[in-house]
Amino acid sequence: MNRRTTTAALAVTLASALTLTACGGSGGDQAAADAKQTLTVWAMGTEGEKLADVAKVYEKANPNIKVKVTPIGWDVAHQKLVAAAAAGKLPDVMQMGGSYMTEFADMGALEPVDTKTFQEKDFFPAGWKQGQHDGETYGVPWYVDTRVLFYRTDLAEKAGIDKAPATMAELQQAAEKFQKKAGTKWGLSIQPGGLDTVQSFYQFLYSAGGEIVSKDGKAVANSPAAVKALENYASYFDKGLSEKSVRPGYDVTKDFNNGSVPMFFGGPWIMGLIDENYPDLKGKWAVANVPEDETSAAMAGGSALTISADSEHKAAAEKFIKYLTDTEGQADWYERTKDLPANVNAWKTGELATNPDMKVWKTQMESAKVSPPQPKWTEITSKIDTAIEKATQGKESPKAALDEAQRAIEGLVQ
Repeated sequence: MNRRTTTAALAVTLASALTLTACGGSGGDQAAADAKQTLTVWAMGTEGEKLADVAKVYEKANPNIKVKVTPIGWDVAHQKLVAAAAAGKLPDVMQMGGSYMTEFADMGALEPVDTKTFQEKDFFPAGWKQGQHDGETYGVPWYVDTRVLFYRTDLAEKAGIDKAPATMAELQQAAEKFQKKAGTKWGLSIQPGGLDTVQSFYQFLYSAGGEIVSKDGKAVANSPAAVKALENYASYFDKGLSEKSVRPGYDVTKDFNNGSVPMFFGGPWIMGLIDENYPDLKGKWAVANVPEDETSAAMAGGSALTISADSEHKAAAEKFIKYLTDTEGQADWYERTKDLPANVNAWKTGELATNPDMKVWKTQMESAKVSPPQPKWTEITSKIDTAIEKATQGKESPKAALDEAQRAIEGLVQ
């Protein structure tokens, strides 16, 4: 899913779509890949805006193909896709986040990927898995996303910290040192509650070896590993190391810049924000892999490119997706957007191969964890959001909060 906005608020029931549509095959003749035709493409957020520029370059090299890109805001993307699927009017090519894939694949709205044209070995495992449903692949990874630790190196020096925390125990020790020795207001910024708090919690959960739903579809939200992770997470609030209140539209980079927050977990786009908005911070911050508990693991995000099952331009759509996801196309897309390439071969040259910061992202992405393919995943994670908030606010113990979430989730898994 796109990381710049939350997704839980987008949840719209698919019941109407499932009953109103009968997707699964084109009702018309298929155009050849190089025949004169127009490809319709929906892309979301910043990607939707940037893709139009790439489409113009593609059209010059492929004069018979007109690529009509429609940018869609993430806040309305889910509703528009559902409505279009119900009406049988999906575009030829769609950007789709992992949380959407199961829903639309399950209703037969997506064309299976040709795994001879697009091969699993060329992509990060987590990116490829997000495009799979029920043993079939429906999405080609376009860009990937994960989380790493951002920290102020200048404040670390003041606090007597000479290297990034390598373990979860060292992370909390560092948070305490930042407060006591460097005078920061907080030690670590993590989300205390509200929508999509789970995305902040994943780094603790996955590193502890926990999950919300297991690979075989069982709810495991209150496993010993999950309880351990939430106890660790909540302890930051108990000790005054993290802020308990939720501020709408909070921008952690502002507090990172003024020094009140010395550490936080963030995505790759934040590097560009810091460089652009706070040039005086250059040389005063760094990124590091998620500190280890049982392991070092973070959430996997990103988007895939999919083809409508009802498209009459599947050959041209596949060719366009190939252009966007091969090594050259991925390197170009990184230069335009700083989105992390999903194609591992794009990391072998240029800045992606030589920049030490990019090595941190690549290492983290290699161990990133994918959310399981559950049609009600948004509803499931909302139960974890609630449990986290109860624990961070001291309303319930981590175990009691997760026991309650477990009971609710058991009725939602499929």
